[in-house]
Amino acid sequence: MNATVPTPAKMAPLCVRRLRAQADPVRAAGAQRYFKDTIIAFGLTAPRVREQAGEAYRLIEGRWGVAEAIEFCGLMLANPHFEAKAVGVLVLGKFKKDFPKSLFRTIHGWLAADICDNWATVDTLCPTSLGALLERYPDLVRSIKAWARSPNRWVRRASLVSFLKLTRKPAFLDDIYDISRSLFSDGDDLVQKANGWLLREAGKAVPARLEAFLAAHGPAIPRTTLRYAIERFDDKKRRAILVSTRPV
Repeated sequence: MNATVPTPAKMAPLCVRRLRAQADPVRAAGAQRYFKDTIIAFGLTAPRVREQAGEAYRLIEGRWGVAEAIEFCGLMLANPHFEAKAVGVLVLGKFKKDFPKSLFRTIHGWLAADICDNWATVDTLCPTSLGALLERYPDLVRSIKAWARSPNRWVRRASLVSFLKLTRKPAFLDDIYDISRSLFSDGDDLVQKANGWLLREAGKAVPARLEAFLAAHGPAIPRTTLRYAIERFDDKKRRAILVSTRPV
């Protein structure tokens, strides 16, 4: 790498300093209300975080390869601040056309190590990065289905939200419904909500298939998941589904 180009090890603290310089303690305290788990935040708005990620990317555009981007993302995820994690993930996403298959294992390691320790970080990382890997390497679908059995809530949530952008791809719908069904017994509300979100998005592609799926499995589906899944149906249909799928 050219000496004038910042290495990931130098770029990460530079980005954190820039984030810290814009910290808003009042907004940081307010951000906690969106999370049940404690988060550490600088208090930047989402547009400002994206702006910082864009500035970081411009410094290395055309000069870093995907290996450097992965290293940088790992360093930023290891930072306790919510916004630092987001910048790392957003920069990594710029390299998705070059993602190696090995990144799948790397991301699993990040999740299992709890450095992606909130739903927003998982939901920023996985639909784009893992979604791109699943589309490029379809044999990874079988591996990610096994994540549904993980003791780690972030790994289980990731197994669902990684398919969100793939709901537009008919070839993935069977797998989406399979992994959704496999997590009906999960008692974690963050997993239940992610499951409902995924079903809702899958239903946009073929609404009748979602309705039939809910009718077939309704009593086994957690009510939280069900309510998220039916959000796009009209009021009358939502009420009918809630009644017809009520556990006996």
